[in-house]
Amino acid sequence: MELLNLALLQKDPRVVRLLSEQLCHHFHAIHAVDSLAELRDLIVHIPTDVVVLDMEAATLDEVQYLHRDFSSLCIVCTHRIADEQMWTAVLDAGAADICSATDSRGIITAAARHASTSHSAAA
Repeated sequence: MELLNLALLQKDPRVVRLLSEQLCHHFHAIHAVDSLAELRDLIVHIPTDVVVLDMEAATLDEVQYLHRDFSSLCIVCTHRIADEQMWTAVLDAGAADICSATDSRGIITAAARHASTSHSAAA
């Protein structure tokens, strides 16, 4: 997988630190933001490939708006307790996947899958 830029919007600062430590060797740059407005500003000004978005910090509508406004962006949603109904709703809103907030392997897999799908579509 080519090294991608990642943005983190997580409600819990401990999760931000943990994910930053676990993901730093898999991504070119990791940017932590504190709000959706800051996330949107980052995406506009710094090429961002992947967003890891805490569903306690965003709504399904906001996931849908991000997907609509930044269609090439890989959105991986996180939640403390993801269930099947939430998983389906998040995917329908445009996210690539939803996983536990500390599931770095799931985040990496979703980003790689999205990158390979985007690369194949561009070819």
